[in-house]
Amino acid sequence: MGLAIETFSNVKGGNSFYKAICHPLSAISIQNLLNELAKAGPVAIYDPLGFVASLDALHPLADISLAGIFVQDFQDLGRNILGKTAQPVTDLPAVSAKVVFVAAFDADRLIQHIRHLLPKGSVVRSLDEARLPDKMLTRPRSYLDPLNFATNYAFFRDSDGHHTRLTTANYWSGYGAKNVSLWCRLFDVDGNVLAEWQQAIADGPVSIAIDSQDIRRRFNLGPFIGQLFIHVINPNGHDVVKYALDTYGDEPTVLSCTHDANAWPSELYAGLPAPRKDERVVLWVQNSHPCAIPQKAITVNLMGSDTRVSFEGHLPPFGSAAIDIASLLPKAEWPQQIEINAGKYCVRPRYEVSRTTAEGKIVRQRIAHVNVERSDLKPDATIPDLGNLLGKGYILPAPILPMNRFRSIALPTPMSTAQKNMPVALRLYDAKGHEVMQHQLGCLPRRHDVMVDVETLLNGRAFSQDSFGHMELVYDFDKGGEADGWLHALFRYEDKKSEHAAETSFGAHIFNTVLTYRGEPQSYAGRPPGLSTRLFLRLAPSPLEAFCHLIYAASAPWNALSQTDLILHDHQGQEVAKRQIEIPCSGSYLWRVSEVFDAAELRKAGGQGYVLIRDMTCRLFGYHGLFNGDSAFSLDHMFGF
Repeated sequence: MGLAIETFSNVKGGNSFYKAICHPLSAISIQNLLNELAKAGPVAIYDPLGFVASLDALHPLADISLAGIFVQDFQDLGRNILGKTAQPVTDLPAVSAKVVFVAAFDADRLIQHIRHLLPKGSVVRSLDEARLPDKMLTRPRSYLDPLNFATNYAFFRDSDGHHTRLTTANYWSGYGAKNVSLWCRLFDVDGNVLAEWQQAIADGPVSIAIDSQDIRRRFNLGPFIGQLFIHVINPNGHDVVKYALDTYGDEPTVLSCTHDANAWPSELYAGLPAPRKDERVVLWVQNSHPCAIPQKAITVNLMGSDTRVSFEGHLPPFGSAAIDIASLLPKAEWPQQIEINAGKYCVRPRYEVSRTTAEGKIVRQRIAHVNVERSDLKPDATIPDLGNLLGKGYILPAPILPMNRFRSIALPTPMSTAQKNMPVALRLYDAKGHEVMQHQLGCLPRRHDVMVDVETLLNGRAFSQDSFGHMELVYDFDKGGEADGWLHALFRYEDKKSEHAAETSFGAHIFNTVLTYRGEPQSYAGRPPGLSTRLFLRLAPSPLEAFCHLIYAASAPWNALSQTDLILHDHQGQEVAKRQIEIPCSGSYLWRVSEVFDAAELRKAGGQGYVLIRDMTCRLFGYHGLFNGDSAFSLDHMFGF
């Protein structure tokens, strides 16, 4: 049974109360407050906003002697809350209580409303005693404003020749933010605090990089594996902390890239690949809460199976654990896929794939992430009819890398509990936007293991070996089936020369149509449709080189050519150079930064510079990565803002 908390709603967005009571700095103050309440004698709890059950889930109130639970909303009367029957707040005067605890922040007005109802001799306390300092708040007058809790976690490691580098930009400055800074706390695998610091960020679109080797030197740390908590102070426009996380190593064969951690813990995650016979898959579970994860609270199962296997370990607050999937599901094998019941204990987990020799020696490693599996969806009977006006409708685009060097593999992944089947087809396009072929996968059952190797599918026809293009996973109802709009897949890329691999997973959207459907095409800011592009491509220190695969997907015919600006910036956000390219509708563009900008421009930009990809004529979808010569490469989807 997972935590009874609300973390994120696709209707209301992220839950700031959850973030407020889970903040590592507030958690200590809340526990101290509750310890004092436990010693105070009978406590009447006033729960006007319905927060107390979530508070109890993360900070148990069992040691407090309850005189009663009191509510404001007539419809809450009679509910069972913490084992008590909810009473009207007007019953407060008759209660024998030494303390009235108001389970809310910004409680002054709430307290003023009931001051005449307080039991004689009682004192009032509230969660305001556990607020973060005002200097950490963007809008201190409204404590639960989402901008006060622009926070996220990142897998962070510096151990055994493996390092991590988090990269982003001060994109909040584009929305008028000033005096932005980062408050960071680094936890080790046991949830102990290794380091804590505040990092000022210059005004303007500067790049931001946090490197595990730098942190280790700065704080004189030994090897560590854990997680980094990031709190952005004074953001504007976005309360979401987006970043790219690179894993690199002392050996050139260690290289991976993953997207941000999706800051709200979910009940379910999916898209975890089972290992091949020569692989070991480790799921990194990282506790995002100030309470422990009990034994057997995390389970895994083969997708479509009701047989769940529990992780027996116990995770302390903010602790981490590596779960060897083979130890729980020894018969699972690629291309089977695995579902994770995480109980809302952790943000989007990473997983690590190690390729081993027959003797067990690790020869290659890569890291990727799973995705949130939604439980709030149901089949949408309108989707099969979208083609009348929205053409292909939902599209999931992904690169086809040059086939003389890479294998490009697609594995559709159920990502909603409503998806009992997946009616899908795969469309292949060359770089100029010509459809090369369409392959119907049929109506796949939830428990399918159908993966598609593009090279095998093409069988040498109509697609030159050294060229690139892209694939689009789309709905196809020829064989029946249902759809809910939450179409996902895992895409795996294998280098035939080095045998290094990378993988990425994402979901479908409607692209480049002025007609909208259920919030699609999505917009970075403002109401849909989103018909422009702002993507972030980070550079990296030598010998690593950034590359990018831009895809101009279109649900219906749109502008024949994009007008795409590639704008090179240095780490201070100053423009160094600009190039404009044109991508045909339904086409793509694969490029290394050294192919677009000359050596002098790249030297001026430096290893912490970035490229802003801007287009006002269409919405592009992008994938980015790094090359380390011929030794290794990384790949994941990009973020925009």
